[in-house]
Formats: sequence, C-alpha cells, structure tokens
Amino acid sequence: MSNDLRWIAPTPPEPNFEVLEAHQLTREFYEEIQHRQAFEQYCQWYDSTVARHRQELKKMQNDFNLLGWFRRSPQR
Repeated sequence: MSNDLRWIAPTPPEPNFEVLEAHQLTREFYEEIQHRQAFEQYCQWYDSTVARHRQELKKMQNDFNLLGWFRRSPQR
C-alpha cells in the first residue's frame, strides 16, 4: 500500500541547504543595501533642511523687530 501512494504523491527531495543559505545571504545583503540607501537619502534631506533653516535664521535676525517696537522694549 505504501508503494501505491508514491505514485500519487511522491516523496519530496531533500532540501539543498547550500542554495537556501545562499538565498538568505543574498536577501540580507540587498536589505542592507536598501537600508543604507534610505539612510543616505535621509542624511541628504537633513543636511538640506539644516542649510535652509540656517538661511532663514539669518534673514530673521536681520528683520525689523516689529513686536519689540509695539512693546517699546529695546532690541536685544
């Protein structure tokens, strides 16, 4: 009877662990590359945001202190 079942559902072959390990290693490698690229994009965005905020701060420091004029307090 057990021989009859082999014709219907053959026994699966043994898994090739070397191929599975290589696949897992490749997958981890590409995930690391994707993570590093995302981090690099974040760093570039952060640097550009910091530069823009510094420019805005310089402009604001040179602006007229309207609130101080209304409060009649000296500029600092």
